[in-house]
Amino acid sequence: MTAEGLKFGAFVRREREAREIGLRQMAQKIGVSPTYLSKVERDEFTPPTEDKVRAIAQIIECDPDELLALAGRMPSDLADIIKRAPVEVSALLRTTSGMTRDEIARLAAEARKARGD
Repeated sequence: MTAEGLKFGAFVRREREAREIGLRQMAQKIGVSPTYLSKVERDEFTPPTEDKVRAIAQIIECDPDELLALAGRMPSDLADIIKRAPVEVSALLRTTSGMTRDEIARLAAEARKARGD
């Protein structure tokens, strides 16, 4: 499942409908009104808060980090990590500029291995 250039709302609507989940049902599951969700899906409102985006990701079986990125939101745990070591994390992220997704995944795997995960 990819966003394929879709905006957040259009992507959510496509995935919700593909799973045959009604608008009212989805709205109830994430704790918002159907009117609000409808406007989000039409990209008339900005994407909801991180907790709501994570709930949507779980319902539509999407990676929460990918959906948060599509929503233009930074996961709060990443913001906390950056705040603890801003210079080092910034340097690390800048080092990955130009790397492919596979290369970044290998780098992350090496970091987990070094950490003992």
